[in-house]
Order: sequence, then structure tokens, then C-alpha cells
Amino acid sequence: MIQTTGAMMRLSRRTLLLGAVSAPAALWLAEGTAQATAQAATSYDVAVCEQYRNQVQIYSSAAGWTSPHWVWSPGGGGWANLSDVKFRSTAKFGEVALVAASGGDVGIVHKNASGTQGTGSLLWKASPGSNPHAIERIPNIGAVVAASSGGYLHVYGPTAVNDPATLALVQTISFPGAHGLWYDDVHNRLWAVGQGKATSYQVSGSYRNTRLVGGVNVSIGSGNLGHSLDASYKDSGILLVSHTSAVVAINKTTHAVSTVHANHAVKSFSQHSSGEAFWVQSTGKTYHGDSRNWVNPDVQFFNASGARSFTRGLSYGAEFYKARLHAVGYH
Repeated sequence: MIQTTGAMMRLSRRTLLLGAVSAPAALWLAEGTAQATAQAATSYDVAVCEQYRNQVQIYSSAAGWTSPHWVWSPGGGGWANLSDVKFRSTAKFGEVALVAASGGDVGIVHKNASGTQGTGSLLWKASPGSNPHAIERIPNIGAVVAASSGGYLHVYGPTAVNDPATLALVQTISFPGAHGLWYDDVHNRLWAVGQGKATSYQVSGSYRNTRLVGGVNVSIGSGNLGHSLDASYKDSGILLVSHTSAVVAINKTTHAVSTVHANHAVKSFSQHSSGEAFWVQSTGKTYHGDSRNWVNPDVQFFNASGARSFTRGLSYGAEFYKARLHAVGYH
């Protein structure tokens, strides 16, 4: 795997959004207001999984989305329907992108590689199949974990931490509904979310002996399927979880669960350090004559007070599945 340089750093009529959370969670909740002509108070970059063109794209929150700062375009096949992207910092390659696709493939992309924005920039690829929905990297220990909605967590370990090409499957864990992953680098815990629960695992061993052990379950409601896990870059003490019926915050230390908002079918939810936030929420509609009823043509942004502020979309009619703050820190 790769050595690390350290832990750096969607629409309903009624919306409740996280403003600030602490442990135990102290939430302020605000009613979503009518869509306003507004801009982000703070400029930050947003990475999206756009499934119509099947690209990872990065745009600024501060301007209309016309020309992306960065694009990764892997084509189809096992890379069809890109489902997750995260960014991490490494000592050898600088910034890398961790990408998963429902078509069956996952991989690590050398983000700053010249001459290609496609699969030629892959440092490592695996094909676990079964609808992969997330991938995460565990620094220094050398394990990359991919989640699949087929119901498994797959752990990969290397023989050389600086060489992702040496990663191989070392552990498979049954995890019904597996959809989201996030690593807590403070407590050395790998979090996963799936059907009815989020679970944190201790990361044990290194190289090909890397294992996830000691799973601790946190209930998100038995009828809820978790969709994504993300950090709050406003509050490092929590993880943000979107599931079937809500977005919730989990305190990483006490495991207390607090409702952030009560809207359904939010596929991803991110919060900037300013308190501004954004989500992608499934509309249940299809676009461009295809079958993707899990997407939205817009990313919805919220101001620091929790009110709907503005949306971003693309002229050709995007099909966004995930949107995440472009940041390398686990937070």
C-alpha cells in the first residue's frame, strides 16, 4: 500500500440540517427555506460521482459548474455507475483518489498523473463485484477496504506499503447491505454502514496480516439501509450517516446517535468547516431515458444556518449519485 503524510485535511419541502454537533450531540435544526439565489459564503471544492457521463468531477462551490477542475473518466464495464470517491494524501504519490463503481471495480487513482484522466492513472485495481459502493484507505498499515451491497467487506493488504500494486485480498467479512466506509484515524477504527447498523472495527496487524477485528455495532434502525459515511469537517467528534429515512450523526467516542434531518433517500451528505453543507438526494425519477432512479440532476447546498441556499447542476443534465467535499483528511 502507500505511506501517509498524516491525517490532513440531495429535495423535499421540509429539510432539517445539521449546524453544530457535539458529544452528547447538541443540535440546532433549521427549516429549509425557499430556494434562494445565493452563493457559497466560503469557497471549497466538491467532488461528484456523475453517472451519465460516468465521471468523477471536481468543481468549486463558488461558481457555476461549467468546467471541472479535474475529471477521471474510466469508461464502462466494471467501472459503470461510479458510486464513491474519496481523496487521501500519500508520501510517494501525493494525492490519490479512491474510487468504487457499481459495475464491480474499485481502485486507487494517481490524481496528479500526467497524460491521462482514465484507467491509465490507476495505481491499483480490484474487481470484487457484487455492486461496490465504497472504498477506504487505512494509512501506514497498508490495507484498503471496499464495501459491496452484495453484503461483504473486503480487506486488502500489501507486501510493500509504498506499492499499491502489491495489494491482495486478505479478509472478507459478511456485512449485510454494506454501502459506506470511513476510517477514524484518531481511534484506529474502520467504520462501515449497511442494513440497520454502523459498525466500527479495530484495525489489527499490518501488510498481509491486516485484519478488522472487534466490531462494535451502532443501531441506525432495523428498517434503514445505510447509504454513506462521511466526516463533518465542522465537528471532528462525529461521523455523518445517511440512510433510508434520515441523516444522523454518530458520536465517534460515545456512539450516541442524533438525527440531523429527517428526509429520506439522501445518498450522500457532507459538511464543510464553515458549517455549510450539501447533499445528493434521490428523486426517484429517471433521466436521459435510462434506469437510474437513484440519482439527482442537482447537488443541493445549505448555508451555515441550515437553510437551502443554492443548487449546482450541469447543462447536459447530470445524474449525480454522490457529492463529497474534496478533502484528504479523515478528520
